[in-house]
Amino acid sequence: MQDWWRETFPKGRQNLTIADANGHPVSIAYGEKGTGKPLILIHGIGSWSYSWRHCIEPLSKYFRVICFDAKGYGFSEKLAHPEHPGHQLIELERIIRALCNEPAIVVAISLGALVSLAVIQEHPDLFASLVLINVPIFPERLPNRWMRSLSDLPIELLKIVDSLRLTFLFSTLVRAIVRVERREVLVDWSAVTPEEVYWITYPYIYIPGTLAKVTEELQIAAQEIKCLQQKQPNLISKIQARLGDITCPTLIVWGDQDRWFPVSDAEKLRSHIPHSQVKILQDCGHDAPANSPNELNAAILEFLCKTSFLTY
Repeated sequence: MQDWWRETFPKGRQNLTIADANGHPVSIAYGEKGTGKPLILIHGIGSWSYSWRHCIEPLSKYFRVICFDAKGYGFSEKLAHPEHPGHQLIELERIIRALCNEPAIVVAISLGALVSLAVIQEHPDLFASLVLINVPIFPERLPNRWMRSLSDLPIELLKIVDSLRLTFLFSTLVRAIVRVERREVLVDWSAVTPEEVYWITYPYIYIPGTLAKVTEELQIAAQEIKCLQQKQPNLISKIQARLGDITCPTLIVWGDQDRWFPVSDAEKLRSHIPHSQVKILQDCGHDAPANSPNELNAAILEFLCKTSFLTY
């Protein structure tokens, strides 16, 4: 297979070193394309920059598009030390500061959108505008059965699976499972190609440590949601309580067929963020960049035109 990074970005895959939330240096993989105002694409849980494959080129015609893999995901470094709730917030803020010399347009999906909400509340100066796609701001549980199953497994067991390269040995099975599970996030999952499955699963099969680190993130998310439901201290309720503090132009995008988080959450979220707008994508599941890329890109560009960040 070709090098996706080299095929997608003029300089291929680049690396940025930041201090993570624990103070350890960590290498973050990223790519960029285009010139102009920075527009950062932030992926969701279990994913990596490849999830934006249909958005990079169209948006790069107007902006300096930046994609990065969060720590532990994709091609970014997987450190051995334990993670703590909220580490993504600290690391996203440091990544934005390192890559952007002016406030950025941030386009984020799912967990990436939730993290972005937390960061904008603490560091509004980093954001020019915000696009939130299918954000789990009112979650009841982890949305997928495989996520829930993985979150119940001991991390040490997953580390053994990683060290033995079992996902590589059973790569055919891993890809088959992922292809079937894509039907939860796509309306027409039969359109999924072998190439897409290859790249979606690539970090899990070929990059040791990915499975264990993503599972650790799932466990953190599951615990935060449990605390939210039990009204115990958690980060999600803190983010909810400060939604009214967000003042930058905000677009909330939701797939009308999202099976993970109900489309009704879009209007609920809009009622909490002053002057925000909602765009519902028809016949679209949770993975909007893959399911409805043309409609999503058009919605983003239309929004940025209205907010004076883009002139055709």
